[in-house]
Amino acid sequence: MFTLFKKEISNFLNSLIGFIVIIVFLLINGLFLWVLPTDSNILDYGYAGLDGLFLIAPFVFLFLIPAITMRSFSDEKKSGTIEILLTKPLSDLQIIFAKFYASIVLVAFSLLPTLIYFYSVYHLGLPVGNIDMGGTWGSYIGLLLLGASFTAIGLFSSSITDNQIVSFIISVFLCGAIYMGFELIYSLELFGSFDLFIKSMGISHHYSSISRGVIDSRDLIYYLSIIALFILLTKLSLQSRKW
Repeated sequence: MFTLFKKEISNFLNSLIGFIVIIVFLLINGLFLWVLPTDSNILDYGYAGLDGLFLIAPFVFLFLIPAITMRSFSDEKKSGTIEILLTKPLSDLQIIFAKFYASIVLVAFSLLPTLIYFYSVYHLGLPVGNIDMGGTWGSYIGLLLLGASFTAIGLFSSSITDNQIVSFIISVFLCGAIYMGFELIYSLELFGSFDLFIKSMGISHHYSSISRGVIDSRDLIYYLSIIALFILLTKLSLQSRKW
């Protein structure tokens, strides 16, 4: 399993697309936070905080993570190496988790450079260090959990097709629907007392909750449930080859 984990990371870092998606992620966030005259611009905001980063990053993740995961299984299927991989002395879950953990590490790689933004804002505050540390670290934890959820969805999308582009599109759609779809339904106020329950089914609700700096067990259980659900669906997708 560890060998496959290293192979996945090596394959991604050895491909040009790997560096492109990470650079694009940092470039988009950097432009919105420091250059473009938007509400997220830190220098114009007048308050020492990274709220703009944690508002923009999930939407960038909607495209970044599907780009990372789109070739996980679809490329193996297209090249025919999936059969060789599945004959190795590894269970389906071990294969899935090896690819899952590799993708999580790559997501973490893309987040690490944003600590420079944190360092900059920390020293730009008056006085120095005047930043909501709890909210900031809570938001980083929320981003990692969000990234893990999107990764599980991306792996499932990749497992049901041998076309990387189709995998990317399905993953973007599913991630977007689960992240924003329930919020949209909630805003329509169609279900009365059930509206709040519908809102709580969306990732956005739990991401906002954990970004306040309070680690609530309900949020953790929700994220773990989403991850477990799509890993299970990925396993069922791989097993369908035997049906």
